[in-house]
Amino acid sequence: MIQNTVLKQLHNSLSGDVLFDNLHKTLYATDASVYRKIPLAVAFPKNDKDLKTLIEFAKKNNTTLIPRTAGTSLAGQCVGDGIVVDVSKHFTKIISFDAVNKTVTLQPGVVRDSLNVYLKEFGLFFGPNTSTSNRCMIGGMVGNNSSGSTSIKYGVTRDKVLEIKAILSDGSSATFNEITSDEFLEKIKENTQEGKIYRAIYSELSQIENQKEIKKEFPKETIHRRNTGYAVDEFLSSDLFGGTESTINIAKFLSGSEGTLAFSTSITLQLDDLPPTESIMVCTHFKSVNESLIATVTAMNHNLYNCELMDKTILDCTKNNRDLAKNRFFLKGDPEAVLMLEVSANSLDKAEVLADNLIKDLEKNNLGYHHPKVYGKDIAKVHYLRKAGLGALGNMIGDMKAVACIEDTAVALEDLPNYIEEFTQIMSKYKQNAVYYAHAGAGELHLRPILNLKKKADVVLFRKITTETAELVKKYKGSFSGEHGDGIVRAEFIPLMIGEKNYQLLRRIKKAFDPDNIFNKGKITDAFSMDENLRYEIDRDEPEIKTIQDFSDSEGILKLAEKCNGSGDCRKPVEAGGTMCPSYRATKDEKDTTRARANTLREFLTNSKEANKFNHKELKEVFDLCLSCKACASECPSNVDIATMKAEFLYQYQETNGYSFRIKLFAENVKYNKLGSIVPSLTNAILNTPFAKAAMGVAKERTVPKLAKSTLKKWYKKQPITKHKKTVYLFCDEFTNFYDVEIGKDAYYLLDKLGYNLKIVNHEESGRSYISKGFLKQAKAVCNFNVTIFKDIITEKTPLIGIEPSAILTFRDEYIRLADDKKSAEKIAKNVFTFEEFLAKELENKKFDTNVFTNKTKTLKVHGHCHQKALSGTHASFQILNIPKNYNVTIINSGCCGMAGSFGYEKEHYQISMQVGEDTLFPKIRNTPKETEIAAAGTSCRHQIYDGTKRIAKHPITILKEALS
Repeated sequence: MIQNTVLKQLHNSLSGDVLFDNLHKTLYATDASVYRKIPLAVAFPKNDKDLKTLIEFAKKNNTTLIPRTAGTSLAGQCVGDGIVVDVSKHFTKIISFDAVNKTVTLQPGVVRDSLNVYLKEFGLFFGPNTSTSNRCMIGGMVGNNSSGSTSIKYGVTRDKVLEIKAILSDGSSATFNEITSDEFLEKIKENTQEGKIYRAIYSELSQIENQKEIKKEFPKETIHRRNTGYAVDEFLSSDLFGGTESTINIAKFLSGSEGTLAFSTSITLQLDDLPPTESIMVCTHFKSVNESLIATVTAMNHNLYNCELMDKTILDCTKNNRDLAKNRFFLKGDPEAVLMLEVSANSLDKAEVLADNLIKDLEKNNLGYHHPKVYGKDIAKVHYLRKAGLGALGNMIGDMKAVACIEDTAVALEDLPNYIEEFTQIMSKYKQNAVYYAHAGAGELHLRPILNLKKKADVVLFRKITTETAELVKKYKGSFSGEHGDGIVRAEFIPLMIGEKNYQLLRRIKKAFDPDNIFNKGKITDAFSMDENLRYEIDRDEPEIKTIQDFSDSEGILKLAEKCNGSGDCRKPVEAGGTMCPSYRATKDEKDTTRARANTLREFLTNSKEANKFNHKELKEVFDLCLSCKACASECPSNVDIATMKAEFLYQYQETNGYSFRIKLFAENVKYNKLGSIVPSLTNAILNTPFAKAAMGVAKERTVPKLAKSTLKKWYKKQPITKHKKTVYLFCDEFTNFYDVEIGKDAYYLLDKLGYNLKIVNHEESGRSYISKGFLKQAKAVCNFNVTIFKDIITEKTPLIGIEPSAILTFRDEYIRLADDKKSAEKIAKNVFTFEEFLAKELENKKFDTNVFTNKTKTLKVHGHCHQKALSGTHASFQILNIPKNYNVTIINSGCCGMAGSFGYEKEHYQISMQVGEDTLFPKIRNTPKETEIAAAGTSCRHQIYDGTKRIAKHPITILKEALS
């Protein structure tokens, strides 16, 4: 057992870090697979020297190094009990780019889509395209020999790898690239670790008997997605080993080796020209999966750029996902399967001809019942729907999940219909309705049984189904590992797939590369058992966890956390768009991802021995930088709502450990604002002194928001009663009532001008501050009071509208979990709108005269509040700000502003808050001309925009009020 003192010494010897606390070991115990192994430590090397030190340490201490980039592996490649080596933080540079030869050299931690953003201006791109392309990294793609939806046109990662610089098991450096056969023979003579590797390869593959055995047992050569074991079959094209090629490249052999042979530090890739400019996607609907596979053979005669499948299970998973539902626009009826068939040309007219010819061919063969054509930006929406399928599978409620074990099988295209027909018979035998999706055109479908791996009976099925599927793949001479690799789940079946003799050959080659087995032990050769070290303990009694919020929609808070399958959507970088996850984008630490928070909560709720299972400092640490932006509630395919779980954690943790003065101050701000509003000018002066900020724990750089001279409620009581035919109720939230009173007045004047009576009743605050600080008892009391007040007056004809998104949207979100009278809360929620939503709805129904607005020209840019984006959307803001006919409105493609209520005011969070703002929002606002007006509905957003850019942002209400003629 390696002692912590030894690990501390290792940490001190690196430029980077080695962490071995419980939190980090928990975070890195899982990837996107079904496996869990607590590692010895997690290393974050900064340079090659650090890697060499780690290799030396592993040899000396008889441990293993598990390389990791984004940790999205489905087969358990990133799981092990040694040192996880995370290169995603520091090995992220593009080293060189050659536009003439169309190559790029980079470190393994470069994100695939980020690389293509860089390459786009040069008219080039890296072709292999996985469903995780907006966060997966080139090192991981090389390790798995990834391919994705474009492989039918652009090949797999191995096809693109030209050179790999790596550190070998003895700490020496080697460069593997294309060399001549003569150069290969010269390498054999070298008395180095590299020379030993060349000698071993030559010794093994020059034997005629071994060549015959490889040809006999390995997958068909026509299957370009083949990763089973090591790619020794690739070497047989060399004239050294019976082929005709006069060159050989071990870098291609390393592609697909899952980090078990060497540690890559630099990768050179061949690039492709960007695809043709015009594309059309034909989304053909089918009444059965089998019909879609028969159609695939016909469709693949049409020079497709994509040929992807989604089955009904995948499509159904997208129905209730807020972010995905809008991408279902092309669907008609309830198809059992949809093929996404993409044709491309350099003109739309030519693309139309290609699409029409494809449809005619399918119709001639009576294949498919509906063939909608999708164009332009809508194609990306369909792709996103398919890509999100993997994560959406994790959204299945309960313990039955679509399990990744046989999802990577690839057979020759002509064998696919018969193979799937036999596979379906196996599934029927086990009463399984498997999931079918992904790369039909490449002969690979991601097939997943639905199992509960918490139960022994299903773990037995897990092995049986995997074994029988492996035997079926072998029958068709297919590849059991098409693009996701062997890892733990499939490595055990390599002897079956390629024969025992070939397997022993692989073991000898592994020994030549890595005699001490320090590189990713238990993967490919001498594999871990596929049904051990699973994420959940088998047949264990579920812990009973009582919560103040209602998590019944997920069968409890634990199962909500378990929805996270590790797909890592929360690691997507800024250039990928969206908001999730702002803290990770700022720190680049796995600890600050949605995945980390869900995994840590799952770990402690499952395994804690504490009376209060939430009472762990590790949970406090992992939730600390969560901004409760709620992006994960919509952008995470599994809808893992961390903000809601954070509120519950804070409540449970603080009930045991107490509530600090500052937390009480922020949570109970309404109480203190009532006192401060007695003499607001004095309060404002005091609170903005350095002494007061220090006492409150507020960052000295911040200006504490100033209380208005009078509250909105007091002002409203003095206004005359209007007598319009239409009435709306305004939720006078705590932020508008005390701080943004002028916006409330603007709302009153605007609605009056448009012909609406605006009513404010005696309701409580929203409870937003209570919720964000974990004061859930108080939030529940506020919720119950407001539900009682509004349940009999809020209807479709008399809706409740709100100014501050985070406040009004509690009625749609948290109130459903907190209210005792849930039925009434749900009824109210249906008729609750942000101010923008309400006006947009009325505009569409022509309920007011738009001629009351100015004809003057104005340019506007809109930043959406995070809760607005997650629970409502920014389209309504766009619609209403376009009411003045000469207004030019653009939605800023920005993430979270970084303020997040009190988060950005807290002194320890100030720097992170500003970094989040700098990631997307601040630069775009600074680059906006001064005459362009900035719109932002969130009070926190407006304050953050001012603090970060010195630009004043206005609420859309104020902009429209000022636009009245």
